[in-house]
Amino acid sequence: MSKKNKADKSGFVFSTDPSFQFEREAHEEQETLPPEKQKLRIMLDKKQRAGKAVTLVTGFVGKAEDLEELGKKAKQFCGTGGSVKDGEIIIQGDQREKVRQFLSKLKYKIF
Repeated sequence: MSKKNKADKSGFVFSTDPSFQFEREAHEEQETLPPEKQKLRIMLDKKQRAGKAVTLVTGFVGKAEDLEELGKKAKQFCGTGGSVKDGEIIIQGDQREKVRQFLSKLKYKIF
């Protein structure tokens, strides 16, 4: 049996209005800023990861493809695995110094 009003990612679950439609937000991708104007933050995170440490790089402004490419290069530089999700680069382990060196070499501002 199919539901008329399925839950969306914004948290809406049910509506009593039969003509209710979820409004999809128009997500515009921003142009990628040059590395000198980017303000990236590097941090260590263990929350909701079964006690495993990961290095997070946040604050990237630009297209998803450029973030994916930067994440791929950072993982190769560190020699570890990871992923890019929700606008963050996730690198396995405590790789803060290596990531800092890598991003500094590419002229990114790090906070």
